[in-house]
Amino acid sequence: MALSCGIVGLPNVGKSTIFNALTRSTALAANYAYATIEPNVGEVQLPDFRLRVLAEIVHSTKIVHATTRFVDIAGLPQGASTGAGLGNAFLSHIRESDALAMVLRCYEDGGEHAEGGLDPVRDAEIVDIEMALADLASLSKRIERLGREARVNPKLAPRVEAADRLRAALESGRPARRFAAESEELALAREAFLLTAKPLLYVANIDEAQIGAPGPSAQAVFALAQREESRAIAICGKVEAELVGLSEDDAATFRTELGIDSSGLDLLVLNAYDLLGLMTFLTAGEKEVRAWPVARGAKAPQAAGKIHSDIERGFIRAEIVAYDDYARLRSMEALKAAGLVRLEGKDYVMREGDVVNFRFNV
Repeated sequence: MALSCGIVGLPNVGKSTIFNALTRSTALAANYAYATIEPNVGEVQLPDFRLRVLAEIVHSTKIVHATTRFVDIAGLPQGASTGAGLGNAFLSHIRESDALAMVLRCYEDGGEHAEGGLDPVRDAEIVDIEMALADLASLSKRIERLGREARVNPKLAPRVEAADRLRAALESGRPARRFAAESEELALAREAFLLTAKPLLYVANIDEAQIGAPGPSAQAVFALAQREESRAIAICGKVEAELVGLSEDDAATFRTELGIDSSGLDLLVLNAYDLLGLMTFLTAGEKEVRAWPVARGAKAPQAAGKIHSDIERGFIRAEIVAYDDYARLRSMEALKAAGLVRLEGKDYVMREGDVVNFRFNV
């Protein structure tokens, strides 16, 4: 199953508006709570200028982008962990996502706020606390089992201690993702599929007046992300939704008028892709030029398997050129003459932007 990024947040913060803009879909977007009940799912193309450059070089008319899967999850209200506002169902949808984009409302107009006033940091804490409470219920049984196992095997005592530290953090409302990347606590949290262990991107949903100069609420979101050593972006969901309905030329003109240097949607997609632990390798031929998503750290045979299982099974070696070299010299003959075409074996770890031709025999 493809990895997915869940779009989460309190009710009525603009999640579905952003999702609709991302996916060019018509999911219900309304100014009242629980407009989204069943999650909406969409595949979104990853922007990648390299594909067009390669297509020009190899004279291909077909370009296939890598994609990222987004899931629009209903607003998570205060009390969701105890079932409020259909919260249990919504929490299960979060559990099925591999990373999260938490939308935080940073604009005044647009309908009633679920908590009665504008405070994105408070909103983030509410969502985190509800997920932490749900995580505590999941963690309790694991801790009981670990305790029994540790009585038989004392070497497991440090693991029990880590589990207790994790429980204490969750009880205080601290999400598991704030533990160090290599910590025993985070490893335990991920083994237990805890909600707060999922990598997270804060999305400050701003209004048109804040484009280019995010206001105090959005700045508070960036400060929160900095304290957590996390990441945050600002996006005007309303404007982005309007832009996707225009032609490319009209959208470019509108962006210039608003002072928008680049698409907020592209920024969201690229950040989500990175959060999911993905990177891209490329293939280029006359039939098509394609971007292939693969997990960071994947070796050449695993990458080959993304194209077809037979290629992975019969893998011999990978013929690899760095994209920058390919774009500069623009032909395989020139690349070979410059010694820039590499033959790599089964232990080669794929790099971002590798242009690959797999040799195989089945």
